[in-house]
Amino acid sequence: MPRRPAARPLRPLLAAVLLAAATAGCSSAAASDATVQVVVGYQSKTINTVTAGTLLRAQGYFEQQLAAQGRKDGTTYKVVWQDYDSGAPITAQMLADKIDIGSMGDYPLLINGSRAQEAGGDGTRLVSVTGYNLLGALNGVVVPNASPAHTLADLKGKRVSTSVGSAADGTLVQALRRAGVPDDGIRKQNQQPAVGASALKAGSVDALAQFVAWPGAVVFAGDGHLLYDGAALGRPTLHGVVIRQRFGSRHPAVVQAFLRAQEDATRYLDEHPLDASRKVADATGLPPEVVHLYNGPNGIATFNLALRPELVEAFRQDVPFLKSVGVLKALDVEKFVDPSYLRTAALPDVPPARITGTDETCGRPADDPKQAGEIWYQGEDSTHPAADPGCLLRAVRAARTAGKKLRAAYVPDAATGTRWFADKDHWVRDGSALLPFTTEDGARGYLAAHPGATALTWDEALAAA
Repeated sequence: MPRRPAARPLRPLLAAVLLAAATAGCSSAAASDATVQVVVGYQSKTINTVTAGTLLRAQGYFEQQLAAQGRKDGTTYKVVWQDYDSGAPITAQMLADKIDIGSMGDYPLLINGSRAQEAGGDGTRLVSVTGYNLLGALNGVVVPNASPAHTLADLKGKRVSTSVGSAADGTLVQALRRAGVPDDGIRKQNQQPAVGASALKAGSVDALAQFVAWPGAVVFAGDGHLLYDGAALGRPTLHGVVIRQRFGSRHPAVVQAFLRAQEDATRYLDEHPLDASRKVADATGLPPEVVHLYNGPNGIATFNLALRPELVEAFRQDVPFLKSVGVLKALDVEKFVDPSYLRTAALPDVPPARITGTDETCGRPADDPKQAGEIWYQGEDSTHPAADPGCLLRAVRAARTAGKKLRAAYVPDAATGTRWFADKDHWVRDGSALLPFTTEDGARGYLAAHPGATALTWDEALAAA
């Protein structure tokens, strides 16, 4: 039979095709090597993490910092944002090497560090703080408006919704212990915040113990009132940024870019608090009045990146408690808290947002954070400072007479300093002083210590002003 001459020429052609394919594969790999994907896990509705999450994402600061870094090192950076309801799933994804940078509350942070250390390897590191409150007011317990409970102890035997292992759960357990209620003295329902808020409204639970912004959201919606202010516990609570250390070791410039972006977001929030509150509200669906309660000037949350000594010390003190409730085995706090990234970034300190300006009603500067309040009227694009609670009441009463409708009024608790909705507060008159308290229990405590003082409703307080 005749030979097939075409068979031989095919061999060099095939080799050429394979070589081209291999070359294309190398080129693709090189391009891939020049691209770094950064996965950020955040909690959009946990609004005291917004400088590392919601607001940061809305402003595009991280992408801007990475673009600048890419121009220096020739790397293309891609950011993937993943939104969660709580810190636990962020930790799970970090342990699976699927999230590089995350933000969450103090107890979830400690659990994150513990489980990462237990798993071995490089672990995770706390690199910055987002929002904090030195007394613990970021957590609270709310009950339905018709609830017979007047103090936290009245919840004994009741159904309480919380997210087990969260900072709010920790506040609940420690506050109940202080009130003489053992850990098994309530019927705890382990639920995500949104589920718990719906359960409270439906009457299927008797109380909701949650972190920012859920207590304020429930109260503002008229679905309940604050039974317990976490500030009464007097223990610092914070949220912060945690990274996978392996990722940080490989890409320290990315972590520093994130911290610079967080500083940008913090500065924007402090310099433009009302605009920041609106942007967070737009992104989350939360009422802007609720966001501003926590994140506004003199807000419940103070935003600063620094790993302050008192916050780190609170971490150390929380470890034995978390061990006692069985959610944490061990944690080397000194290894977990890593200020080196902040030191390398060399960021300037950002002062917290404060209420400023002159009180138009009383003609005095509103410069005392323990007294100053803030008023927001319907149809207005700015707020008004109030020098003290009495001045705030006078201003609201005058505005009501003039036909203005109140959007929100914020005033600090007379004992704890917790900023709260003035019309949801419990008011007390003591001589000429008009004093607001976030809870009935707080007002009762003051009344018991001051026999001449009397309790007032919101309308009575307005009339008394």
